Amino acid sequence: MAKSSKKAMALAAVATVEIAGEDDARDVGKAVADVAPAAPQAQAADSATVSENGAVLFIPLNKLKKSPKNARKTPHSEAHVEALAASIAVKGMLQNLVVEPETKDGEPTGFYFVTIGEGRRLAHLLLAKRRQMKKTQALRCVLDTANDPAEISLDENVTREALSIPDQVERFRELAENRGWGAEEIAARFGVTAHVVRQRLRLGAVSPKLMQVYRDGGLTLDQLIAFAITEDHGRQEAVYDNLSYNREPSQIRRDLTKMNVAATDRRAIFVGAEAYTEAGGTIIRDLFTEDRGGYFEDAALLDRLVIEKLDRIAAEVRETEGWKWTSMHIDYPHAHGMRRAYPHPVELSQHDTAALEATQAEYDRLTAEYDGVDELPEDVDAKFAALEAEIERIETKQHAYEPNEIAQRGVFIVLGHDGEARIERGFIRPADEAPDMPENSDGKAVIDGVCVNSDGEVIEDGDQGAHSDASETGDEDDVGKPLSDALVRDLTAYRTLGLRLALGEQPDIALIAVVHALATQTFYRGADVSCLEIRLNSVHLASHADGIEDTAPAKALAERHAGWAADMPVNLRDLWGFVAALDRASLMALLAHCASLTVNAVRLPCEREAEVRDTTEQLATALALDMTAHWTPAKRTYFGRITKAHILAAVKEAAGEETAGRIAGMKKVEMAQAAEQLIAATDWLPPLLRTERPAS
Repeated sequence: MAKSSKKAMALAAVATVEIAGEDDARDVGKAVADVAPAAPQAQAADSATVSENGAVLFIPLNKLKKSPKNARKTPHSEAHVEALAASIAVKGMLQNLVVEPETKDGEPTGFYFVTIGEGRRLAHLLLAKRRQMKKTQALRCVLDTANDPAEISLDENVTREALSIPDQVERFRELAENRGWGAEEIAARFGVTAHVVRQRLRLGAVSPKLMQVYRDGGLTLDQLIAFAITEDHGRQEAVYDNLSYNREPSQIRRDLTKMNVAATDRRAIFVGAEAYTEAGGTIIRDLFTEDRGGYFEDAALLDRLVIEKLDRIAAEVRETEGWKWTSMHIDYPHAHGMRRAYPHPVELSQHDTAALEATQAEYDRLTAEYDGVDELPEDVDAKFAALEAEIERIETKQHAYEPNEIAQRGVFIVLGHDGEARIERGFIRPADEAPDMPENSDGKAVIDGVCVNSDGEVIEDGDQGAHSDASETGDEDDVGKPLSDALVRDLTAYRTLGLRLALGEQPDIALIAVVHALATQTFYRGADVSCLEIRLNSVHLASHADGIEDTAPAKALAERHAGWAADMPVNLRDLWGFVAALDRASLMALLAHCASLTVNAVRLPCEREAEVRDTTEQLATALALDMTAHWTPAKRTYFGRITKAHILAAVKEAAGEETAGRIAGMKKVEMAQAAEQLIAATDWLPPLLRTERPAS
């Protein structure tokens, strides 16, 4: 048989068509529906027909091979082949393969090399592997014997252009609106994930004006995506018109959402997404980035729901505990100016004492039994938790408020920075107490060392009447008449001098006097009864660092303060005796606590004196302060608030130049997150938080 006849029999051609080549990597489907139902059994055409360049052949899948001349040496990704297979399964192969016959020693072997369409061939093999088609299924191919296979393989992969993002957005939206297809159905038909489809549909929410700016090259894709966080076209366009030199996507998102509330905000956590949406609120979701729950659009509604929930908690506290009043606040009212009482030690009943001892003994027994065990059995772990809860319940009974305090005082119900309600008890309003106004020996009120009358007016020396010595009045028999103010000041000035001299010679008593003066101001708000003119001032750090009150160090400080406050006598007149009776260690501990509350090392834009900063450093060094125990550099607390250059410098210092180089090309948000993870295992701190080691 002639060579041309053998070749003709090997090529089962049925038609000749003219085709236009396209890329096999396009995102539309390829074909099961358009292939022949089985390998055609028609007789082979004569050699003149079947060998003609451009002839359409139906070739069984198992007769197709990858061309050794294929320009693509990097294999198709699994995701790409999956996408092609999904599209082919739904719509069939929309673009035929281009093939050339395989020959051996100049004779056709009956197999064909796929010059164009290797991805579609792999997709069909995947479908056959899943038994969605037979390996003998015939695929529509076009014979190309005129062109160099390597050249046309390169050509079809290079001379192509993917469908633009705006065009994809419009086409997906048309399918959703005109055919009623959801994201899952569209995804199944085009071999992409439903999430990708949702992203494209969400881009349809971008203002047509901004979409045209993107088409014209005025916006990058990342910037366009940032605008899609909201569907408010007016808001999008206003933000675009006001963009400054900083056009980072993160800045665009911040500008678009600054009137909204992040789902990570304490108010959103406290109320919850379900309660908010049930009340008619809308949550904006960012489908393109990790939005941590989105943004609550109606801030006013969210605040109202917070107050309503706090009010319900307050009503429960009033009903169960009996306080005179409760006051709800989203932020703690630091300027309330009220005195506060703390629970006092209370002796446990015999029943509670016995229960506490028994529970503690059982806890100690289990602790000894399972000492050294790496992982506790589930039932034992639960037993430990129950015992700890019972111990805590009984121990809380060891401190309580007096009934008269509860009847006169009130409670602040405040939203904490962790999204939980804080209940602060024991405050007394000025109207509910009658503050004693100190008087002088003449019965006149004294304010800041100045005598005043009942109307609060300053009494001048000439108005006091009895400012001269009794001998000058000639009324020597009136021994009950008080001394003149001038003489009283004169005598007490000498007494003050004597006290100063004596106190300076008795350090132990001086220590008691100083601690007493500090304690009166620390635990008896508004009290100024000490003759030592020592003024204590304590800055509220929450006004400088949002959320600092809910950190572990702040809670430890609050617990220490509450512990001392519970020990303070109810009557301020008893405080001197309390302080004087303390042992040396307790006295020093109370002094240290009171002094600690006066520390202020906060740096403000209006810089404090350099000498103050020097003292701060000296104190930190003397204390051997280690801030790694109290603060951790994170994206939220540090890296997200500094420049990329500062981030890279920190990583370089903490983890090395090579590590810093690996994140140098990242965007700001990703770089901040990566820095947090890279530095987490180190003891790195910003220079402002470092403590110099004391000189050896």
